[in-house]
Amino acid sequence: MYGKAFAPEYQGSLTSLSVNSSLVDVLAEGTERLRAAERSGQPAEAARCGLAVAEAQRRLGRIEDADRAWKASYRAARAAGDTGAMAWALWSGGTLARQRGAFPLAWRLLGLAAELGERGGDIVVRGYSLAGLAETGRIQGDYDAVGRLHEQLLAEARKRGEARHTVWALEGIAQMHRNTGDHDRAYALFEEAAEIAERAEDRRGHAWALRGLADILSVRDQDTERALELLSRAEAGCRAMNLSSALAYNHKMRGNVLYRAGRHTEARDMYELALEEFRAMSEPRGEALARLGLAKSLARLGRDHAETAAELADLARTLERSGLKHAREMVVRAQQEFGLDAAAVR
Repeated sequence: MYGKAFAPEYQGSLTSLSVNSSLVDVLAEGTERLRAAERSGQPAEAARCGLAVAEAQRRLGRIEDADRAWKASYRAARAAGDTGAMAWALWSGGTLARQRGAFPLAWRLLGLAAELGERGGDIVVRGYSLAGLAETGRIQGDYDAVGRLHEQLLAEARKRGEARHTVWALEGIAQMHRNTGDHDRAYALFEEAAEIAERAEDRRGHAWALRGLADILSVRDQDTERALELLSRAEAGCRAMNLSSALAYNHKMRGNVLYRAGRHTEARDMYELALEEFRAMSEPRGEALARLGLAKSLARLGRDHAETAAELADLARTLERSGLKHAREMVVRAQQEFGLDAAAVR
């Protein structure tokens, strides 16, 4: 049985904040409490409040502010000799690094966070940091390397009855099954994640699960209208919490669904919106995926063949450098779709 979802990254005097609190509200209250802790000379409290500030900034897409905030949180935690708070700050920094596409840095910071969490006896930050490592590998397409870690973390989360982490693990495993072609298994896992998230009042997890279900309905069943309906429900949750990154990925997925349905003009418009959103928050993976969708839509709308070839070739090189294996494979498939020579850009 799972309890109500909670947000362990809201610490110190901010523990009353909900997992569903608007990020704008989290940022305002976190900043106020952080300044108060700094004025009163309480570095441990400053570190804990600074963590919430860093996470709010990151999820709002304010990358430079988030970078400054997690580093300040780490310095305050170190000054206080608070190992757990140091681990949480490193977790935030590692998560931000992954979001920015700096995968080697993400591996380093999240690994350090897991070590400090274990040393300090904080099993939650250890679990979150291991989950971050698993997600980093999954995003890069290293499914063999991190598949077992996802399953391990899912078992641990189920045992503790942690709804939010269970939902995260289910969604990660589902995405790997979806990307390797097992749509039925992926759908079942996304469906379970959606049910647990809804009962636990985890809006963020629920929005991501609905996005996954919409993807499967579009690919497997060609049920465009049902997929768009689920994405609209997910978008409402994203907007309620000001989830900038999740909203951008929602728009990108809406573009995917429309593209598959042959509604290329509408797909182009959604990809353009998503691309603008990803660029505003310096999210290179999302930007690359939106660029890919936009290139395909424009090709279907009559764009010059040579321009499409050049765009996909440039995108392939970008993804090759960044180490995003699955996304790179998607570009190869697009090149094949339009009769282009994928080997020429390798």
